[in-house]
Amino acid sequence: MQSHGYSASAFDVLRYRSGAKVSTADHLAVECPIAFEFNGISHAVMLATPSDLIDFAFGFSLSEGLIDRPEEIFDIEVRPAETGIILEITVTSRCFDRLKQRRRSLMGRTGCGLCGIEALDALGIRPEPIKEKRSFSRQHILAAVRRLPAVQPLQAQTGSTHAAAWLSASGDIVHVREDVGRHNALDKLIGAVSKADLSFSDGALVVTSRASIEIIQKAATLGIGYVAAISAPTSMAVELARTCGITLLGFLRGQDYVVYAREQDLIE
Repeated sequence: MQSHGYSASAFDVLRYRSGAKVSTADHLAVECPIAFEFNGISHAVMLATPSDLIDFAFGFSLSEGLIDRPEEIFDIEVRPAETGIILEITVTSRCFDRLKQRRRSLMGRTGCGLCGIEALDALGIRPEPIKEKRSFSRQHILAAVRRLPAVQPLQAQTGSTHAAAWLSASGDIVHVREDVGRHNALDKLIGAVSKADLSFSDGALVVTSRASIEIIQKAATLGIGYVAAISAPTSMAVELARTCGITLLGFLRGQDYVVYAREQDLIE
């Protein structure tokens, strides 16, 4: 397996401050097409930051329900192409049969992880309710949100990326992944957590974005019982969180926050 990528590029710009013009360099987050191929068959193209691509491959495969366990991926090759990057993923024959049955063509956007699906019926937003979930400290979540800026180097450099962070039961930030797309950052995080053989039922997810429907759907698919978002959730996200038993927090600012689902699972 190859693991490489890049996340920022420098551009010459003219910066104006207090009426004065200065020629300088500005670092911008890279965004390029990432194509997912499974056993030689093209499945999806996402516009994403081309870093942590092995994590992206594992996380996308898991959150899309194309595989059930990391071990069902035999190999991942990262192949540069003329217009982007191709992730050549080799999976078990059982997973490949499942993929062919569910195959769809979608073009991912930084603002929507569901773009390109031909019909609403194809969304398949029917995850099972969370079956295993421990209580989690609200103070651990609030403290982790305050620490997040210190572990977002790409955001500090470019000012244009989202982050997804995984918290242990003790409140430690175990993994962080960044991307121009919030759902891409989450997929990369899911890949990192799964490769580390951590249980999704033992921790909490924090995202530096709104809690959209695809965020909650991916969390429910993996059995993540706690989702905290810096911004607001959408109505569909709240409805799905309540249906699946996910504790959902939004608008985290210092000690302020809003609980949209299952406050009873939070402890002091």
